[in-house]
Amino acid sequence: MRSLAPQVLRCCVRNGLYMLCLTVGLAGCSGIHWNPFTSPHPDAPGGARSGDDYVYVIGPGDQLEIFVWRNPELSKTVPVRPDGRISAPLIEDVNASGRTPTALARELETALSEYVRDPIVTVTVQGFSGEYYEQIRVVGEAAEPRALPYSKNMTVLDVVIAAGGLTEFAAGNRASIVRGGSSSGTQYNVRLDDLIKGGDMTANAVMEPGDILIIPEAWF
Repeated sequence: MRSLAPQVLRCCVRNGLYMLCLTVGLAGCSGIHWNPFTSPHPDAPGGARSGDDYVYVIGPGDQLEIFVWRNPELSKTVPVRPDGRISAPLIEDVNASGRTPTALARELETALSEYVRDPIVTVTVQGFSGEYYEQIRVVGEAAEPRALPYSKNMTVLDVVIAAGGLTEFAAGNRASIVRGGSSSGTQYNVRLDDLIKGGDMTANAVMEPGDILIIPEAWF
């Protein structure tokens, strides 16, 4: 009995090409210039670095080292709870989330002044998570989809490396960045294949706090 594999393969190819031509034809009739291999969104801004005035703010999950000069019994490393607050010796439920370490240190000095004469406090962030609204999220065909703390001057190449690269099924040149919120943000195209496989550094887009990198699956 002759194998049906060649006939089945030719049928699938014919049907696939038919649907592709039909879709492109409909797009042409409606005045839409559509390319199935690229994203319809504008390219993400690149070139100059953004975030030169960026200042890190504390977020839930951060580890804070609180040092009180000449008072080792008051010095401690504490986690920022999911509600954004911390508890330290002699101080309970201080809001830390969304504040800079310096601003938090000044508030702790004010609170400790009731118990210690002229306290001097230093707050150091040891484990970084950052505020949720500032984190970079990678979804889709990344080897390790995840949320990353934003870092000053971060680029899309930094994000891809942190996510373990792309899977073999990724459509890198159809990747996109959603900026300004998932519901109402602006979406930009990112040419990840050109960047990673072709070494085209003009495709190395600059990331901003809260960006979402979406890496779709290739169609075939």
